[in-house]
Amino acid sequence: MTYQHSMTCCTDGIRPVVPERWRGLEGLMSVYWDAEGQAGARGYYLSPDPRFVIFFNDVSCQIRMSNREDVSGPHGRPMTRAVFVPAGVPLWTKFTSAHSFSHLDLHLHQDRLLRFLSPTVGGSAARTIIRRPVEIQDLGGAEILAGLLVREVSMPSRHGVYAENLAGSIATALLDIPAESAEAGTGRLTQAQINKLTMCLNSRTDGRLSVAEMAEIVGLSESWFTNVFKQTTGKTPLQWQLAARVERAKNLLSQSDLSVADIAAQLSFSDQAHLTKAFRQVAGETPAAWRRLHRTR
Repeated sequence: MTYQHSMTCCTDGIRPVVPERWRGLEGLMSVYWDAEGQAGARGYYLSPDPRFVIFFNDVSCQIRMSNREDVSGPHGRPMTRAVFVPAGVPLWTKFTSAHSFSHLDLHLHQDRLLRFLSPTVGGSAARTIIRRPVEIQDLGGAEILAGLLVREVSMPSRHGVYAENLAGSIATALLDIPAESAEAGTGRLTQAQINKLTMCLNSRTDGRLSVAEMAEIVGLSESWFTNVFKQTTGKTPLQWQLAARVERAKNLLSQSDLSVADIAAQLSFSDQAHLTKAFRQVAGETPAAWRRLHRTR
């Protein structure tokens, strides 16, 4: 099912010179415009979803933009070749002189954009990234990608997945995404990140988190997180969680009258034998033997 974008758009003095060309895809809409604006022409745009605007010619001397209505005021600035407008952020434009232009509007459902980014940078980082506006004058390789997408919008010749991947590549080329090498600083998790993971793990009654959940908690991509976690703790995420669950089992063994089977059930081990095997692996002895030595009551 194609995505139908919804945007409030009010213009005065701006008109298309040929009919717009558009293509709706899964979670995104691409629209290509050839248009012209008179001197003093104005526009107002507000969308509930994030969008990219990519100009194929320089408009910085003819169009000013602002996120406030007074475009001529101190918050006004030249329109750049590419703009990323986060969801719910208003944009006003004003032409300082008459100008013809062509541009690509790329509207994406917010969930679709998150799906583009989250597998690589992590869900928490992705949500931060799509809240940051971007204004770029030098498009670099993104201009080539945009040209390919316009061709596919104007004269579709391939499966929609081709256009969708072009849109995803444009998004990742233009968004403010930190380099992965800087993501974890020295290549180790900070103590604050470890503390946050420990707190979230302790809040789970079963003492379990998926690796994806752990990566999202500290704002890293899953693959990068796995590497730096091992460097920081000397354990894989699953080994670390198992050790934490055994520590919880120790507390219950020493401070309660629960049977080993009941403790296994409470900590989501499959059965008593599973807990016994994990406990021996971490602590070097069985739960029953450990309880005899450490029972506090």
